[in-house]
Amino acid sequence: MFQALSERLTSVLKALAGRGVLTEEAVTEGLREIRRVLLEADVSFELSRTFTERIREKAIGVVALRSVSPGQQLTKIVHDELVVLLGQTAVPLAFASVPPTVILLVGLQGSGKTTTAAKLAARLKRENKAPFLVAADVYRPAAEEQLRQLGERIGVEVYGPGIGSRSSGVVDSPGVPTADDRRPKTDVIALVKSGIQAAGKARARTVIVDTAGRLQIDADMMAELVKVKEAVRPHEVLLVADAMTGQDAVKIAQGFHQAVGITGVILTKLDGDARGGAALSIHSVTGAPIKYVGTGERVDALDAFDPVRMAGRILQRGDVVALVERAQGAVDEAEAGRLARKATSKKGMDLADVLSAMQQVQNMGPLSSLVGMLPGVGPKIPKGVKLDDRRIKHLEAIIRSMTPEERSRPAVLNGSRRARVAKGSGRPVQEVNQLIKQFDAMKSMMQKFGRKG
Repeated sequence: MFQALSERLTSVLKALAGRGVLTEEAVTEGLREIRRVLLEADVSFELSRTFTERIREKAIGVVALRSVSPGQQLTKIVHDELVVLLGQTAVPLAFASVPPTVILLVGLQGSGKTTTAAKLAARLKRENKAPFLVAADVYRPAAEEQLRQLGERIGVEVYGPGIGSRSSGVVDSPGVPTADDRRPKTDVIALVKSGIQAAGKARARTVIVDTAGRLQIDADMMAELVKVKEAVRPHEVLLVADAMTGQDAVKIAQGFHQAVGITGVILTKLDGDARGGAALSIHSVTGAPIKYVGTGERVDALDAFDPVRMAGRILQRGDVVALVERAQGAVDEAEAGRLARKATSKKGMDLADVLSAMQQVQNMGPLSSLVGMLPGVGPKIPKGVKLDDRRIKHLEAIIRSMTPEERSRPAVLNGSRRARVAKGSGRPVQEVNQLIKQFDAMKSMMQKFGRKG
């Protein structure tokens, strides 16, 4: 999401890096460009101006410290102000002293609430918080069934009204149905209360309530949400906002915050090509912290939000902590250890081991997001070059088209065998040859590491 913003900000700061003293003229010129970058990233004019003015106050007159240039000092100032803009510190979920903790998810239709509910449940399950899902969206057809299927996938129990306990949604009256016509028979407040009671009986520690999507200008639907909140007194009211909507996400957050008092935000689709204005603006405007961000479509693609680490990623400093956390959750430690020992052994890895290693990398998420977490790597990738995850799929298809003997002894792959592998994988022979060449080079390098200890 922050690729364009990162490139532009890094470029501006690099231009100032070689100056001996940060004069007012130089700072003004740089801040003018930073403000332009923020406006293009869909940050509001007022917030952009406040942000740059705070930097101006700290930057003008900064002199070079020993071994630290003014440009580096300015980079730190911009980093610190980005951290403030994003919320200063990470704010974890508030858990009840006596379980269960009730988490109410709210937001617009299509913002990804149901999927996010499952992602949050999967994350809480990994953290041993014993989650329980309540399907309280009684308006959207198949919303309960969608949540049930997601719940089965992650192994979390789902409570809902059930088929037959609500209307079919068919309207007898002609024309466009009114809000009252669409209103189901199920009492949402009673449903949520029953769900929380069921969670208590199931000895769940956290209850995630997936409410129906609604516009902040829909008075009746917002009133219903207020009643649900008053009836169940949730410990967290989290707004699920689509980061792709830009400044509209900020307006949506303001509307929900004024109506029900949100305690936090979950930004979805952070892996998309949005300009980043929502992430940079939403905390400053509402005061509500961003607690999680959705980074993909998989059920494990929900990361805790940390302003310090996110500011580092925006300035292309990487995020090693997030990379380690993702590796811990996705990588099989025993298999990774086996691969490491074999790679540095005298025999070395074979192509079956390479296939296993590629599968481990794929479990960690898209290549572009992984590279963005590596300090200093992002800026070195040539502009316009895209990391295509399909390349790994192609390599996987090539290796899977080989026999067990060919995987363990790639030296037996003569011309006819390579042609057969290429045909079986649907890839050109040149790609098969390139894979073998790269494998030989990697194997030799890893064995050298092993000899050096």
